[in-house]
Amino acid sequence: MSTSLPRTVLDVSHLGKTVDTADGLLTILHDISFSVEEGDSLAIVGASGSGKSTLLGLLAGLDTPTAGQVVLMDKDISGGDESTRAAIRAHHVGFVFQTFQLIDHLNALENVQLPMELIGMPRAEAAAKAQVWLEKVGLAERLKHRPKTLSGGEQQRVALARAFVTEPDILFADEPTGSLDEQNGQKIIDLLFQLNQDLGATLILVTHDGALAKRCKRQMVLNAGRVISGS
Repeated sequence: MSTSLPRTVLDVSHLGKTVDTADGLLTILHDISFSVEEGDSLAIVGASGSGKSTLLGLLAGLDTPTAGQVVLMDKDISGGDESTRAAIRAHHVGFVFQTFQLIDHLNALENVQLPMELIGMPRAEAAAKAQVWLEKVGLAERLKHRPKTLSGGEQQRVALARAFVTEPDILFADEPTGSLDEQNGQKIIDLLFQLNQDLGATLILVTHDGALAKRCKRQMVLNAGRVISGS
């Protein structure tokens, strides 16, 4: 009896990123290649300035490389226009930002239902699904609260619910515990991996948190824009 091989959901080949500064060209990432399979979890670690967040943005199609290729869910997101990359993200990707990126004038429910409305789901259906996910992250009593009335931990849970509500194939997280104290940070770590396991989504995150990195199946260490271990 044959078994199918795990699906590759992200394939990175010779990726590079160079930016033009007042002092001349600055290379942030050098010749990075690796792949990630469905259901895998990968922590990208390294010192500040090593290129971690830049790499994550390229992997998610939030930015474009100056060299190499990123294939996400069998689609090349290295080039093309932003609308094309946005359509791929909308249907396949969840993203948790360190600074939450919640919309101030929307309440928790509206923030979570927004990604579904953007892909055409009827408003009532989106609201019902958003409520389910806010209940899963322990915010059933905070549906109508706007971000400024929520604690940092609560805002991060709203951000997690928003990232998972579309049931993405792959979830990117940029320092998901970086703005939280130790107690709330641990709760977010537990929640992140619980939801990851429940959905079977691939998880790729940037972190300085050693405990969070160790929870991932794989770790990749960056130094000065180069992979020095774990690729």
